[in-house]
Amino acid sequence: MSDGTSPHGFSVVVCVYTEDRWEDILAAVDSVRKQSLPPLETLLVVDHNERLRARLAEEYADARLREEVRVLANAGPRGLSAGRNTGIAAARGEFVAFLDDDAVAERDWLHHFAAAYDDPRVMAVGGRTLPAWASGRRPAWFPEEFDWVVGCTYRGLAPGRVPVRNVLGGNASFRRTAFDAAGGFATGIGRDGDRRPLGGEETELCIRLSKALPEAVLLMDDRAVIHHKVPAARERFGYFRTRVYAEGLSKALVARSVGAQKGLESERRYTTRVLPAGVLRGVRDALRGRSGGAGRAGAIVTGVTLAAGGYAFGQLRARRSGTTFSWGPIECTDEHAAGRSADGAAEGVTR
Repeated sequence: MSDGTSPHGFSVVVCVYTEDRWEDILAAVDSVRKQSLPPLETLLVVDHNERLRARLAEEYADARLREEVRVLANAGPRGLSAGRNTGIAAARGEFVAFLDDDAVAERDWLHHFAAAYDDPRVMAVGGRTLPAWASGRRPAWFPEEFDWVVGCTYRGLAPGRVPVRNVLGGNASFRRTAFDAAGGFATGIGRDGDRRPLGGEETELCIRLSKALPEAVLLMDDRAVIHHKVPAARERFGYFRTRVYAEGLSKALVARSVGAQKGLESERRYTTRVLPAGVLRGVRDALRGRSGGAGRAGAIVTGVTLAAGGYAFGQLRARRSGTTFSWGPIECTDEHAAGRSADGAAEGVTR
């Protein structure tokens, strides 16, 4: 198992963009600093917000804290993918973990990630993300099958430590060499600062990684737990509708980048098995007089319909616009990272 105080430990990247999440950002960093397996460093990557960058630099200006927490400006275009790539390029650790800026990690989060990397074939490990509802409880109509809408682990994923097609980006880790082989997160996919809640960038990267390294193993370990804040606005059905439609748009971009067969492989099982079971469960609960059953069944049907519509429109738009994606290679920016071997590194490509 890796020693977090050595260059073989974890660099934890937290991408941030707004002062509205100031207390959340501090809580996220604090949860990383209190890990049972201490990280080598925490990298706060600020997305084109100089006021927030200066404020965070001042917050962590103490000489001791500066060794633990580094504040960086996103060196690429606005958006989550470029922010993560900035963090990867600056990372000193052998492993790079990602934590959302409005989430807190349980104490053994990195410990469970590290244990999985004892197998040299493992190139990525994700964890379980639990919702922390602003209202204190799950809305009665909100189906667990759609917890991905609020950035959380959803019903239908296998329990334990299991192989997966892709990890979920807000609670994930990779070997640093994975990015040498596959490049970084693709710009043009995922959130980019606009109001539409796109996603899918981690799915696209993981599929590309598996193509670059066919023997690679990607795992999900549900013991590596974080708690993700769900604000009141995201507990509303209006956000649910917007997010599932945007996911359809995102999946169209993923399919254009890596092909529909791989890009929709997991989604086929999800839509043909997990969601129909969820509808039946909701109908059964409604017939038994249980609160929210009809609403959950209706939300699942609505979600499938809107996601399919978003996917169809996204495909049409991508074909008409000739959408392209860029993902690397990751250029090391730190003197410690620059000394790594570049053997096997993929050439930068655009599709």
